[in-house]
Amino acid sequence: MENQRLILFVALSVVILLLYSSWQEQYGPKPPTPSQSVQSPEEPTPAGISSPAAPIAPGETPDVALSQPATTPAVAGAQAINSQQSIRVRTDLFDVVIDTMGGDIRQVALLQYPEHADTPEKPVQLFNDSLPRLLIAQSGLLSSSGQSFDHRLVFATEATDYELAGGADSLEVTLTYQDPSGISVKKTYTFHRDRYVINMNMQVINASEQDWSGRLYRQFQSTQASEGQTFIYTYTGGVVSTPKTRYEKVNFDDMADWKPEESFSQGGWAAMIQHYFLGAWIPEQDQFNNFYTKVVGGTRYILGLQTGETKVPAGETGVFTSQLYVGPKEHARLVDVAPNLELTVDYGFLTILAEPLFWLLTKIHGLVGNWGFAIIFVTLIIKLVFYKLSESAYRSMANLRKFQPKIQALRERYGNDRQKMSQAMMDIYKKEKINPLGGCLPMLVQIPVFIALYWVLLESVELRQADFILWIDDLSSKDPYYVLPVIMGVSMWVQQKLNPAPMDPVQQKVLMALPFVFTAFFAFFPSGLVLYWVVNNILSIAQQWYITRKIEAQTAKT
Repeated sequence: MENQRLILFVALSVVILLLYSSWQEQYGPKPPTPSQSVQSPEEPTPAGISSPAAPIAPGETPDVALSQPATTPAVAGAQAINSQQSIRVRTDLFDVVIDTMGGDIRQVALLQYPEHADTPEKPVQLFNDSLPRLLIAQSGLLSSSGQSFDHRLVFATEATDYELAGGADSLEVTLTYQDPSGISVKKTYTFHRDRYVINMNMQVINASEQDWSGRLYRQFQSTQASEGQTFIYTYTGGVVSTPKTRYEKVNFDDMADWKPEESFSQGGWAAMIQHYFLGAWIPEQDQFNNFYTKVVGGTRYILGLQTGETKVPAGETGVFTSQLYVGPKEHARLVDVAPNLELTVDYGFLTILAEPLFWLLTKIHGLVGNWGFAIIFVTLIIKLVFYKLSESAYRSMANLRKFQPKIQALRERYGNDRQKMSQAMMDIYKKEKINPLGGCLPMLVQIPVFIALYWVLLESVELRQADFILWIDDLSSKDPYYVLPVIMGVSMWVQQKLNPAPMDPVQQKVLMALPFVFTAFFAFFPSGLVLYWVVNNILSIAQQWYITRKIEAQTAKT
């Protein structure tokens, strides 16, 4: 009885917390919609790329604290045209639009990931230069004493359409700029087959008579747009990783005044993430960078990093390199790209439990080839691991159920005298050697594991649009016919019938209502999560029924 109330209280608390977090994300205060006053000349939009209905001007040149004294020179044309010529790049994974202004990566469509399961021809548009879901990648060179080559620079290009050839493993897109001073800049993007990493290389060819010094910056510009499913909250915003802080979230609301713990850090990365996908600027891991954030106009958010100054002597060439990851939060890919990048698959404080569970889930999927069945087998394995602990809890419940008639008789005898009633019940527990709280600890031990599995199922892009059986064709979306939530509610009701009923009539009514309340909640949860709860409930019912019947049989013999 005590166990049941504790378990239901914890479960209900978790659901309420998730609902509150989601409500804050969905309906909480949001910044005003960005201004659309800046217009650009209309350009023909290639098929498969969303039309830039309301492009906006790039943000201001980064203005951040540096490791050495430097000033940010005024850039002519701060309100310049926000878009020039579009360059389209197609590979096996990407459909990309690069703008000759700054060489910005303005649009990225992920061809292997449809926006919706029923529209496979429409890929996820992760980067976009139109409102309200702006997200673009920018890079450039700043100089404290000479000419800067930032993201307002207009490059020249030899072609406006590139495609990865059938037998090629990589594709280079080169943009060039010739400054009147004699310095030329060449920006090259290298795309690779079956890789979501884009290599970015900037060359400064100093044919002038003066030395040139500058620093490379890379940044994301984004608007704050809600993302995710109803009743499900997942983090959307900035993340920074340094050797001192492996994974630090930088919320949009904090970007106006956020400062890193270390002004200059070696390695690391800066990313903008959402539920299943991310963009991350990744420097050379032996390179020192300054991380920074900025808010432009109260509606556009900038997160980036920049190097210290590097001198390019007259007559020589300087090379600045970086990597850009644009793609899904696939654990295996992220591990190979940069240290700690896999932490963007955010399991929260239970990562130490969630990672082994994800490993187990992927191994089973490799055997059965179906994520739904993999969830079922993982749930079964967890139940087997905790069988003895669960058995202790269910034995406690079964013993309480056995003495329910005696407890009811005591209630009738003492009426509303709670003190005498409690004393009489304690005497029965002592005489029969029953610990009314004996099953609480085993249940509490299991709760972190179940919550960790919950986050594994919620965060794993591998389950996105994953087919199961029959009508369940997307484990990351709600059950379209609400069959699984109804089964889950029925299983909760059956579990209640196997447990001793509370003495308090009010508690009885609350417990009777819980299956209906949880059914309504879970109707909007991803079907993969509901499947996990259904299987867990059914296995719990089977175990509890077996133990209860076993104890009843032993009692009948005595």
